[in-house]
Amino acid sequence: MAAGKNEFEKQNKMMSKSISARVGDVRKNMLDEEILYDVADLFKMFGDSTRAKILNCLLHADLRAGEIADILNMSASSVSHQLSVLRTAKLVKRIKSGNVITYSLDDYHVVKIMEYGLAHVCEKEDGEE
Repeated sequence: MAAGKNEFEKQNKMMSKSISARVGDVRKNMLDEEILYDVADLFKMFGDSTRAKILNCLLHADLRAGEIADILNMSASSVSHQLSVLRTAKLVKRIKSGNVITYSLDDYHVVKIMEYGLAHVCEKEDGEE
């Protein structure tokens, strides 16, 4: 019985060291707090349904603010305000050609965030009964 108890204590110590090592490794590899705040701010942009709708529109085509307003049945000023917020967050960019300003998703990363987000939501909906 004493041998079994010693083996248990030995395994317990090894496990504690292993957990401690993992915790240390994670701590060592944690991103800077400022970067994590920036990531949190980025995801906040997706927390507004109007902005999500605008991003969804731009996932399909580059559009003018008036076209987005028409698609979403919103006022042009509301859409322009949200586009400004999205531009500040570097999720949307504007392309000026003469007097025409067209909006698009800023880059490939934004496209991927939208695609992964939609896939995640649709996967959960498909799996529900």
